Amino acid sequence: MTKKLVGAAAVLAALAGTAACAPSGPAATGDGGGGGGGEGDVTLTVWSWQAQSSDAWDKVFSVYEEAHPGVDVQFEGYQPTEYNQILATGLSGSDGPDVAMLRAYGGVQAAIEAGQLVPIDDLVDGLDAYDPTVLQAAQGRADGKTYGVPFAYQTMTMYYDKALFDELGLSEPTTWDEFVALQESLLEADVTPMALGAREDWVLPMFHDLVGAARYGGTEFAEAVQTGAKDFTDPDYVASLQVVEDMREYLDKDVNAVAVADATLQFTAGQAAQWPGGSFDLATFRDTAPDKELGVYQVPPPPGSPIDTAVTPSYADGSFGINKASEHQEEAAELLNWMTTPEFGQLVADELLQFSPLEGVTYDDPLMQEMNEGYQANAVPYLLLVDFRYGDPTGTAVLGPDIQAMWLGQKSPEQLAQDLQDGVSTWFTPES
Repeated sequence: MTKKLVGAAAVLAALAGTAACAPSGPAATGDGGGGGGGEGDVTLTVWSWQAQSSDAWDKVFSVYEEAHPGVDVQFEGYQPTEYNQILATGLSGSDGPDVAMLRAYGGVQAAIEAGQLVPIDDLVDGLDAYDPTVLQAAQGRADGKTYGVPFAYQTMTMYYDKALFDELGLSEPTTWDEFVALQESLLEADVTPMALGAREDWVLPMFHDLVGAARYGGTEFAEAVQTGAKDFTDPDYVASLQVVEDMREYLDKDVNAVAVADATLQFTAGQAAQWPGGSFDLATFRDTAPDKELGVYQVPPPPGSPIDTAVTPSYADGSFGINKASEHQEEAAELLNWMTTPEFGQLVADELLQFSPLEGVTYDDPLMQEMNEGYQANAVPYLLLVDFRYGDPTGTAVLGPDIQAMWLGQKSPEQLAQDLQDGVSTWFTPES
């Protein structure tokens, strides 16, 4: 297996310089497409935004290579902030990947509409094993066809430093009053209650759902917005934004200036007691602070919530699809068929510490098991990602900067709700 981590500038320059003169498709080599050197060998290039997990993906694909002699899977990981542009350029030329990790929901629609991906409904067996809400993330909005095999779903949760909690005599809250009292106790102990990298606005809609999804009504509210029975100016949604405003005092005093990397360090170094984040953060914590004992809990529902139990916001993370320009579509389809098997799902869980949407996968990590149990019991959609990234502006693109402005005292929760409604109304029309 070969692996390559490349910066955006170099990749885009290479694509521009080689697209016109490339002798064949994305995995072309002098021996007929092989990276292994033998006649009939094939190299399948797989692109992803998960550069930091490249070693883990190498381990996953090495299992496939062992069972498929003559196939070399070349995993190429890019930085998440650069990936969309790199992939768009690659798919529009002849030097893109054979198989691409695809953004979920609205993130994949442009490539589908441009005809750059292969529908896989008739090529890949086992798609009926996926929950329809997960498969939706890899389907065309207009044609309903499936263009990718989902590889993971993510959940949102509150991590906490167990040693620090024990030292201060604190425990997981089960009610909103206990949750608030916990934050106050941490302030009194001169410990930042929650570490959050609000300088990067993409984290803020996630933070909103983590502390406020129960307050606006979770799945029932999402369904009401789709039918037009409610919109984002609904009092419950405004109240959920007020919860975010109320949480400001429990964050770093300069939270809008804190980057995600710095917030991570605050938490792993014991300067902050809690991390409001996602299941996707676990691999980072296990890598950077392997000796740190962590706990997780779901934020209890605030007063007035239409839901009386804690919920777990979640979303499908992405999928793997076939580049229509690939000269190795048969081999790519075979790889995608393997991705529907329990073997692949278990590898994703074990090597990447991510939740597989396939049944029968088990989780040895106790935190993963606990987070997954919360998901199974009370999952709700991460609304602005699942349903409101299909147009411009996306819901997250509106809400993230607006929360920053609210924390600077420039906007009210009511203004945030109105901004969000006005923004998505430029392209979103309720079903009824």
